Order: sequence, then structure tokens, then C-alpha cells
Amino acid sequence: MSYPIPDEKVLLASAARTADTNTDDQDNIGGHRGVVVFIDCTAITDSPSVVFTIQGREPSGDEYYDILASAAVVGAGNTVLKVYPGLTAAANTVANDVLPRRWRVNCNHADADSITYSVGAILLP
Repeated sequence: MSYPIPDEKVLLASAARTADTNTDDQDNIGGHRGVVVFIDCTAITDSPSVVFTIQGREPSGDEYYDILASAAVVGAGNTVLKVYPGLTAAANTVANDVLPRRWRVNCNHADADSITYSVGAILLP
């Protein structure tokens, strides 16, 4: 049975967060080679700091490995992370890598200051 696989996903809806969060595991059943992840921070309280990391999941268990980590996000604005084979790697923004079968975005908060953000993704063939 064949069915369409969405190319765009909302991984985390916009909400105020104060602690570490992971998106649900994403199952790359469509065999997409890469992804563009969009982080939209719209509001902050005090001085939050969050690092967003695209992680792959090992096929043998529940271990994750880092593919690309953003610089610390400390204010309102947009952050874009790109993973695709053949791209020129750039620290904290672009990884020359393939998107694995299972992946997620880890959102690591350095403190409990509130930051409102959403995380979306476009899967690339």
C-alpha cells in the first residue's frame, strides 16, 4: 500500500518552556536524505539559553547521537538548521550528513527562564 508522506511537519507547537524538551522520535519512512529545521522563538523572560540539537537514534536501542547543534538561542528570532549530504558544513547551522531512519530534535535549556518557541521541519528528498 502506498501513501503520501508529508514533507512538512510541526515538531513542537509554540509554547513557553522552562525545561529540557525532546520532540517525538520522527520516523523517516520516506527515505528523505535531509531536513531543514526551523526554530521560531517569539518571547523570552529574563535570560534563557537553549541549544537545539538534531539527533539520530541508533537502530540497536534507545541511544541518540548528535548530528547538528545550534548555537545557544538567547532571544526572540528565527534559527534554521540544515542537514543534507553534499552541503558545505558550517558550525551550528549546516551539517554535511544524511538524515537517519529515526531522528528527533533535543532542546537543552541551560536554566529555568521561560522562552516561547516552536520547532518545524521540512524533509528533503
